Amino acid sequence: MLALVVRIDLVSEEATATFDALLAEMVGEVTANEPGALVYAVHTVDGEPLARVLYEVYADEAAFQAHQDAAYFKAFVAARTPLMAQRRGERLTVVAAKGLDA
Repeated sequence: MLALVVRIDLVSEEATATFDALLAEMVGEVTANEPGALVYAVHTVDGEPLARVLYEVYADEAAFQAHQDAAYFKAFVAARTPLMAQRRGERLTVVAAKGLDA
């Protein structure tokens, strides 16, 4: 099992609205097509309206790679790039958790 946390700071309110719409589509695609994506959650950040945090948990490396290889993910990456001011991602290993078979 592996997890990611990604913080994205967006360039404007308009970019944030576009990004949120793109993410809503992405969550639908992940839900419909990726049984190995155990969690795919998008969060706002209190007091920072231009920031988003994604938390993703995958059953294994193959599930993560399937996500990376999906055409809809590649299209999302291309569309999000001009909307972002900054992106920081961390790859995590689950040590203990409630709700995940860690």
